[in-house]
Amino acid sequence: MFWSELADGDLDASAQEFATRLAMGTLAHLDEVDERIRSRAEHWRISRMALVDRNLLRLAVYEFLHEATPRTVTINEALEIARRFSTWEATQFINGILDAIKRDLDRDLPEPESNAAADVEDDDDAA
Repeated sequence: MFWSELADGDLDASAQEFATRLAMGTLAHLDEVDERIRSRAEHWRISRMALVDRNLLRLAVYEFLHEATPRTVTINEALEIARRFSTWEATQFINGILDAIKRDLDRDLPEPESNAAADVEDDDDAA
C-alpha cells in the first residue's frame, strides 16, 4: 500500500523491492533483532530510544543477519540516514551500537569473502 499511496514514483523496482523486504523482514524477526540491540545498548531500553534511532538500528541489524549487504556498508547507510533525520549525538550512539554488533557477528558469523577479494588473491597466485 505504501508504494502506491505515498511513494514519489522515482524509486526503481529493485530498490523498492529491497526496502519492502527489509521492512517486512525486520518486523518478522523483531525479537531476534531487538535481542541483538539489547545486548549492546547498555543502560538503554529499546522502548526509550527515539523512534528514528530505534528503527534505524532494527533495520540495520536485520540487514546484518539476513541480507548479503556487507556489514560496513550497512553501517554507513544507517549513519547517512541518521545524519539526515536524527541528531549528531544519535549518529554516534547508532554507530557505537552497530559497530559493537558487527564485531560480535564478525567473530561468530564471519562474512563470506567478496568475489573481488577472491579475484585479487587469484591474481596474486598467478604472479
